[in-house]
Amino acid sequence: MRKTGNNPGKVKPDKVNNVDRMYDKLFKIIDDRREELAELTAELIRFPTINPPGDAYRPCAEYLGNRLAKRGFGVEYIRAEGTPGDTDRYPRINVVARFDGRVAGPTVHFNSHIDVVEAGEGWSVDPFAGTIRDGRVYGRGACDMKGGLAASIIAAEAFMDANPDFPGAIEISGTVDEESGGFGGVAYLAGKGYFSRPRVDHVIIPEPLNKDRICLGHRGVWWAEIETKGEIAHGSMPFLGDCAVRHMGAVLEAFERELFPALDRKTTRMPVVPEGARRSTMNINSIHGGQTDDFRPGLPSPNVPDSCRLTIDRRFLLEENIVDVKGEVTSILDRLKSERKKFDYEIRDIMEVQPLMTERDAPVASAIARGIREIFDKEPEYVISPGTYDQKHVARIGHLYDCIAYGPGILDLAHRPDEWVGIDDMVQSAKVMAIGLDILLRGQFSG
Repeated sequence: MRKTGNNPGKVKPDKVNNVDRMYDKLFKIIDDRREELAELTAELIRFPTINPPGDAYRPCAEYLGNRLAKRGFGVEYIRAEGTPGDTDRYPRINVVARFDGRVAGPTVHFNSHIDVVEAGEGWSVDPFAGTIRDGRVYGRGACDMKGGLAASIIAAEAFMDANPDFPGAIEISGTVDEESGGFGGVAYLAGKGYFSRPRVDHVIIPEPLNKDRICLGHRGVWWAEIETKGEIAHGSMPFLGDCAVRHMGAVLEAFERELFPALDRKTTRMPVVPEGARRSTMNINSIHGGQTDDFRPGLPSPNVPDSCRLTIDRRFLLEENIVDVKGEVTSILDRLKSERKKFDYEIRDIMEVQPLMTERDAPVASAIARGIREIFDKEPEYVISPGTYDQKHVARIGHLYDCIAYGPGILDLAHRPDEWVGIDDMVQSAKVMAIGLDILLRGQFSG
């Protein structure tokens, strides 16, 4: 509970005492459900919702839907038919649950993705056992972000129990494919109106950005595939062909000499974490040239490669323009085309997302900030994510900008072996989210 000595939230002492008394019941409900919160997280981890390919989406969504239906939520299951990866074997199943209060009012939506990345090697525990030990829950997705999903459910249920006559509505969704862009999850639902007014007013995404931080948005992203062209010929007579891989080597050399140093000089006012991401960056995601590996365990045939493909992941800043971002790459390619014999290329956009930064004084950011002051007796740290998450779809498709990421978990643990989330962190974050609900729905002690 918030201490009154430093009063970092600049709230009058008598008002603080009123807040403390107001939230005693709410906090007790959450504290009493500590073990339930840990076990709910463990149960969610036990669904191996690995993406790709999209395993166990349906049973995980149904588990969530059944739990929330027992609490009186209306539940929908929405399959994102026709989106990347959606098949009868791996259907993209999303769950959206809604509870309407006694009277009309705003709607607060908690959105969490249920998909996780592959486990990989190096674990000391079973990554899908949901091991509870030493105050932590271990497993793939514990931190990113099934712990946050569980905390939001406990927060919402505790708020409903403490305030049975609350106005407005609460929505909780478990969506898919965030790890691969979110097109079968939030993007699809946003296109159907699930993340737009008048249905929804405020969105909280419990991503693991640390329990005393509020994530206001993310850098921009441009994914593209560059293909250099060549001419196939016998490998013993390469002079009769044109090697696409060598052309791509020239591209990489130009990137190293010109583009990467230029990007490193660009900095931003956005509070991106970690600090190294407060610059423009570009990653070479993959490169493929010549024959594929499907000849193994045999031997390759001697061919001059007539195609080489490179995938780039360009992260850009609020101060940059997407036209200029693309132009930096295409200008290098065009110059090589004029300078290098037989050089030809194609470039294909895969995805582009503008940078986002919600204002600190926006309603949802202000409400969660109040919760952080209350629980941790400190001012929140406002941050920007180095990579995108599903807020991009809420904004660009749903045109809803009162959206932040806030949740338990340490960002550096995401996608790593022995991923874990602290139980105390989840309990504290649930209290912060419950206070946020109270302010956004009932308008209590806002200001």
